Amino acid sequence: MTAERCLLSHTPEETRSIGEASGRVARSGDVIFLSGELGAGKTVFVQGLARGLGYEGTVSSKSFVIMGEYQGREKLYHADLYRLEDPLEVEDLALGEITEDGVLAVEWPERGDWALPEEDVLVRFEVSRDDTRTLTFTARTRRGERILGALEPG
Repeated sequence: MTAERCLLSHTPEETRSIGEASGRVARSGDVIFLSGELGAGKTVFVQGLARGLGYEGTVSSKSFVIMGEYQGREKLYHADLYRLEDPLEVEDLALGEITEDGVLAVEWPERGDWALPEEDVLVRFEVSRDDTRTLTFTARTRRGERILGALEPG
């Protein structure tokens, strides 16, 4: 089962809005992987995701902290694996266990390899020369298809 949808974002606020639409339908147990180069908008998307989940505070990059936790109508766990080099370090985070009571968003999932839970949605961020972002959503499960459904126009 794979469904895909591409969206363009011209500003950070548009990227936040796409994240917010995803967050409005996200539920505990959902796993969202965010992949793309540094500065592509992954953390900005998570800011919107948190807003869509009802969190009203600040969400910042977790590059140095690794994991953030934000409480809205559902708990959001935000993991940034950029600084990790060994999947064993990822395994120590027990990310599969925390998804039982919250939504998990993982930046740089390729660093986690086999130590991560299966994703419901993979979002790939690509930056063009004019700074436009292309966000390609790939749903891997029915949960992921629900999130993609929130991105439909109208």
